[in-house]
Amino acid sequence: QVQLVESGGGLVQVGGSLRLSCAASGIIFSTAAMGWYRQAPGKQRELVVFMSRGGTTTYADSVKGRFTISRDNAKNTVYLQMDSLKPEDTAVYYCRLITIVNDYWGQGTQVTVSS
Repeated sequence: QVQLVESGGGLVQVGGSLRLSCAASGIIFSTAAMGWYRQAPGKQRELVVFMSRGGTTTYADSVKGRFTISRDNAKNTVYLQMDSLKPEDTAVYYCRLITIVNDYWGQGTQVTVSS
């Protein structure tokens, strides 16, 4: 059974940092494409960053230069380092892993940036 467990969300002040983690089990992690998405209240879910199987990354313009995706294949974990946070970054953040056979989502973790 595939599980994606996210952690690291919370309340942070403007300009602060958080690191989200998404630990995967039951999946061939090293060959998966992966991404982070977010959904703010009343808005559609949007892409934050996507990393292809080959390691190519695509960031949303709104987070370029502030957010960084990384992965640790030994730990089956993908991370999202978020720096210089802004109030508009407030949302539920979801990780997503895409394998050859399926597409998996985490349960989401709340990030709130207070001014």
